[in-house]
Amino acid sequence: MIDVKLLAEICEVAGTSGFEQRIREIVLREVTPLVDSVSVDNMGNVTALKKGKDSSKKVMIGAHMDEIGFIVTHIDDEGFVRFHTLGGFDPKTLTAQRVIIQGKKDLIGVMGSKPIHVMTPEERNKVPKTTDYFIDLGMPKSEVEKYVSVGDPITRQRELIEMGDCVNAKSIDNRVAVFILIEMFRQGGTPAYDTYGVFTVQEEVGIRGASVAAQEIQPDFGFGLDTTIAFDVPGAAGHEKVTSLGAGTGIKVMDSRTICDYRMVAFMKETADKNNIKWQPEILTAGGTDTMAIQQMTAGGSIAGAISIPTRHIHQVIEMAHKEDIRNSIDLLQHCVEGLDKYDWSFK
Repeated sequence: MIDVKLLAEICEVAGTSGFEQRIREIVLREVTPLVDSVSVDNMGNVTALKKGKDSSKKVMIGAHMDEIGFIVTHIDDEGFVRFHTLGGFDPKTLTAQRVIIQGKKDLIGVMGSKPIHVMTPEERNKVPKTTDYFIDLGMPKSEVEKYVSVGDPITRQRELIEMGDCVNAKSIDNRVAVFILIEMFRQGGTPAYDTYGVFTVQEEVGIRGASVAAQEIQPDFGFGLDTTIAFDVPGAAGHEKVTSLGAGTGIKVMDSRTICDYRMVAFMKETADKNNIKWQPEILTAGGTDTMAIQQMTAGGSIAGAISIPTRHIHQVIEMAHKEDIRNSIDLLQHCVEGLDKYDWSFK
């Protein structure tokens, strides 16, 4: 159904915001043989161009490469490392989790905090903050400083495993979209228009890479590729779910940064139905994606929509997606880029 081995490699490699070197190497290796040209801009975005049947219009697809992570801010006298977040975390999920500091060499550490046995009743009932944690490398300061410096990036340490019909790993957000974009190109076919697949940087800290890429490309049409909330778990009310695992790829209607073009939403729904692709609508009232930059950072705007991959446990230590939803996302993206010239895009 999907290449789980490649997905695992893409998810497991380190690459937090601003430090995407390792994931960029994998993207370049995989996508270069599949497209007509590849370029890397000054920020580190990778743009893969596949020529279409008609070069009069441009299509941009954005899938961000960066993952949420941390950056070293201080090493104390005992060798414990303090950090700042790169992207949003749910702090309660960090307790005693392993992380990797990418210094002069990779070092595994553990997120330490005050033991519950010595907490006051007030401390036990307090919602944890990221500032309550430190990283324990099991070394004195003299050893830590041989390898670790202020400014080194830090990522989660968690391998990909298969669980039933799902995959479970760190960085499903948004490495699953990186995988989907690569696999869309791998499936072949000729797009309707020149199609720029952009593997963007620094999305988790403000949609920065996609903003730069969209200004360069100036697309007429655009698609964001990103994960979304699947709150289909015990205790969730129906209106809170956003999406559900296994219910199909998500067709975005809106998020907090983008209202997708109603024509694009209709086109995507029609394309999914025509090709028997399972889908579900997605409205995310908090959180934004590269779709915003693709839509807005071009003169006159672009006709933009988004494919959203339902994901449980998002922005936690592990995240989970359904293999059929991933497959449906690849297929919908391919059919959309191949069918853009067959739709009436006039306002009506």
